[in-house]
Amino acid sequence: MILNFKLGEKELKALNPAPNEDILYAIPFDCDDNGNFTETGYTVVTKKRLVFLLNGDVLREHLLSDFDVIKAEPHIGCGVLIGKKGDREQLLIRYSARHLSRYAYIARGISLWKERKEETVTSTETERRCFVCGRALPGTKECPYCNRKNVGVMHQMMKLLRPHITTLIPIIAFMLMASAVTIINPEIQKKLIDGVLKNTDLVGKQKYVQAFQLVILMFIVGFGSAWINIGKSYCCAKLGSKLSKDLRSKLYVKVQELSLSYIYEKRPGELMNRLMNDTARIRGFMENVFCNMFTVVIIFFSVVIYMVWLNWQLAIVSFIFVPITFFLSMAWRKTIHRRFRRQGKCGDDVHSALQDVISGMSVVKGYGKENDESKKFNDFTDHFADVQRSNEVFWALFYPFLSFLMGVGVYFIFYFGGREVLGGTMTIGELTQFVTYTSLLYQYLGWLNNLPKQLMDMITSTERINDVLSCEPRIVNSEFPETPEIKGQISFKNVTFGYHSYEPVLEKINLDIRPGEMIGLVGPSGAGKSTMINLMMHLYDVDDGAITIDGVDIRDIDLDYFHSQIGVVLQETFLFSGTIYNNIRYAKPDATEEEVIQAAKMANAHEFICRMPDGYNTYVGEKGSRLSGGERQRIAIARAILNNPKFLILDEATASLDTESEFLIQTALNRLTSGKTTIAIAHRLSTLKDADRLVVIDKHGIAEVGSHEELMAKKGIYYGLVTAQLEMQAKKEVAPA
Repeated sequence: MILNFKLGEKELKALNPAPNEDILYAIPFDCDDNGNFTETGYTVVTKKRLVFLLNGDVLREHLLSDFDVIKAEPHIGCGVLIGKKGDREQLLIRYSARHLSRYAYIARGISLWKERKEETVTSTETERRCFVCGRALPGTKECPYCNRKNVGVMHQMMKLLRPHITTLIPIIAFMLMASAVTIINPEIQKKLIDGVLKNTDLVGKQKYVQAFQLVILMFIVGFGSAWINIGKSYCCAKLGSKLSKDLRSKLYVKVQELSLSYIYEKRPGELMNRLMNDTARIRGFMENVFCNMFTVVIIFFSVVIYMVWLNWQLAIVSFIFVPITFFLSMAWRKTIHRRFRRQGKCGDDVHSALQDVISGMSVVKGYGKENDESKKFNDFTDHFADVQRSNEVFWALFYPFLSFLMGVGVYFIFYFGGREVLGGTMTIGELTQFVTYTSLLYQYLGWLNNLPKQLMDMITSTERINDVLSCEPRIVNSEFPETPEIKGQISFKNVTFGYHSYEPVLEKINLDIRPGEMIGLVGPSGAGKSTMINLMMHLYDVDDGAITIDGVDIRDIDLDYFHSQIGVVLQETFLFSGTIYNNIRYAKPDATEEEVIQAAKMANAHEFICRMPDGYNTYVGEKGSRLSGGERQRIAIARAILNNPKFLILDEATASLDTESEFLIQTALNRLTSGKTTIAIAHRLSTLKDADRLVVIDKHGIAEVGSHEELMAKKGIYYGLVTAQLEMQAKKEVAPA
């Protein structure tokens, strides 16, 4: 999201910044003080001032020092920027709902600048509307209308084909041969009619022999054309398959590389649609369109040149309708492109709805909402079908109309050409040849008129694919990543972080965790416990401050190396579709069978695995659906044990389990945590009483730190949480059955 728009000369002149007064932020506003839409102005934040510009003039301005706090507040349908000085509040500017996030960012940025006078906020959010042309973005970061240099047809095609140049060479050869045999066939027909059938100088056997020879030649040309087209189609099918496979592989690898923040911003169905359907459309284009596209273009222009050479007057008659059809095709090109972008967006909605329902089928059935979900899905598919139907009806009307216009030209050729034959200035063979070329001209022109639909479909899919491929992961290795010996010390140094930088989840966190120490994170839901774990695992970068591992900044440590030192056991255990053996070995693919079995024994999983008919080769089902919660959890613990990690993350690892399963898992966890730096989250506080230290998170920061006994004696937040749980447990025990 843009937080520093480029100002025009008129705005810069009105702003008149001092020599060292840099512009920190410049964002639009579009409402007056009464909430009515007005012309777009700009809110400009410099190192010293807050200036509001409208129509190139200063509407109002303030010094940053005039206010203690500047905050952005959402209202109904709009938002306001408010300055506070003591108990006095002042409305600074009002803006529409489309700018809510933008103003929240700069309000946070002003606060940081007033505190440290050195830091600016940035936004990783994507724009929803192009600020150049005003169009809504079709699910991509860049506007395809304004960014023409990257969406041109030839640019897109060459970008796709460049890695496959060796496969492209025989296709080009087949295209040239197909063009040659198509053009030469009418010439043979003319020789047959004028040189043999209408030639009175040839009589008897000689006429039959020459006619037979020309017919055989036509057969050879036709037979050769068939084999050329077979070879061309084979090579194009091979190219399409390779291209879609490579794109699918690149997309899959890219999705794996991208940061969690990007993945969570997208719907699963949208990414699946780009990975499968968009690559399939490109394959179909290469197989069905590309193999004929250049052949048609070559034949089209060759026929035009040859027709002018044969009879320029009749050629002009033939060309009368060509500019009309070309103009109509180009005039509707943008409409066609827009229609197919919309169709792709609707396809994303359908796939996302399907993904959500299938993933949460147990919840759907548990609440008896099958009919409701069916109705919701039908609404998505009905809308998708309406868009598809509208597009196909539009094309079904548009294309036949163009074909009719082109077909009219043939009748003119018969009329004017027939008059020349009757006048003796043209032979029947020449007229037949010219009519054949005219038919070819209109046939291929009709094919070219159908081309925009295919091209726009391909370009739309390419845009959507490139939109993912062009994304850069937000968590990357430094230029010279380190692989230090990991001992297990973790330090949070003045760490501030928010999933949106204007809305911190954690602020000014300072915490030192010693090697081998077990830390329990407690606090109310939403306080930031899981966020601390995400930062410790380097799934996100901090907005401010630093996290160090054994004194080395976590951003300087090689990502793969660091993640290999972490074991994770979560409440919602995720198992991959496959065998128990492969799920345990996921953390260490080169592990031996003995190592896998030893890890399962330490996790108290070996016994129940051996009771299964297929043992370690038992198929666990989608997300481990064939196993109980306790069994899945023990497999997850075995997976964590196998790699012998230095750090262990436990997020509600024993929640929602029966007493027996909890005992087995707790025993396994005690073996797992021995000698490892462990960070554990648990709402059931009794499971953390043996932790070396407990860290209470509240109101975005660390409220209390100490052992269970120390915090209970302090009678603070932790004491209140424990007391509340004990009272609740007591009520359950005395409640009547």
